[in-house]
Amino acid sequence: MYSFSKEERLCSIKLIDKLFHNGSSFLLYPFRIIWLQEALPAEMPVQVLISVPKKKFKRAIDRNLLKRRIREIYRLQKAEHFYPFLTEHSLTILLGINYIGNEIGDYAFLEKKLHAAILKFKKTYLENHVE
Repeated sequence: MYSFSKEERLCSIKLIDKLFHNGSSFLLYPFRIIWLQEALPAEMPVQVLISVPKKKFKRAIDRNLLKRRIREIYRLQKAEHFYPFLTEHSLTILLGINYIGNEIGDYAFLEKKLHAAILKFKKTYLENHVE
């Protein structure tokens, strides 16, 4: 459960286009979270895309550092906070995590903010889909 396998990564260009054109989003600095409820071919409840803009971080080493940190934080938090919620509501979603900050955040800051973003996603979903 604490892995980040190929099935969990969003690689399909069609699905990425669909996510960015039809998805719902919210901001929680330094992240912009985009999500779309979608039937997925894989067994995983979510496929994730993590992006850091080249416009703000010119050096690839900086972009890669941020993506590695975000990926690691997501990998550790998904089992406790995210997957149980998705399976409880029988959801399959596409998830885009865009880093919109201007500076390289340290691990503890990013961890706190990504956890808050997951909680905000849960709250947003429940507000919009009251059953």
